Amino acid sequence: MPNEVILGIDPGSRATGYGIVSCKENRLHFVNAGIIRPHTKLAFSERLERIYSGLKEVIARHNPTVSAVEGVFHSVNARAALLLGHARGAVILASVHGDLPVFEYSPMTVKQAVVGYGRAEKTQVQNMVRLLLNLSKNPAQDAADALAVAICHAHTLRAGC
Repeated sequence: MPNEVILGIDPGSRATGYGIVSCKENRLHFVNAGIIRPHTKLAFSERLERIYSGLKEVIARHNPTVSAVEGVFHSVNARAALLLGHARGAVILASVHGDLPVFEYSPMTVKQAVVGYGRAEKTQVQNMVRLLLNLSKNPAQDAADALAVAICHAHTLRAGC
């Protein structure tokens, strides 16, 4: 995986986290992370467009080579799961339109790869992301989740990074 740049995405209709890591010399390096937060008063279709266009900007700015997206969790709330599915569609479409291969990982797989326990708490994920990427402080929760997806991709597909 020489010089691969991985865009990790934690989709959500209210907050979509993104995290970018690079793999150089068999080590992971932090590149960037953030959160796309469409205004909640926008129509849902407009929020999806903001997520899509925000990710397209991130892709254009950082030129990742691959995209890794967190999959759907099991939810008792069908409406929440449906909204998440729409947000996932927007981020996958942005990745595909950015000519990126898209890989998907379940939340449990991401937590297992980063923390070592598939039912880890959000704070545990934040702490491990900080440690693994040698950051001075914990990233915001949605950004940390996205970085965790990128780290999961790096660890799952390629040994040595």
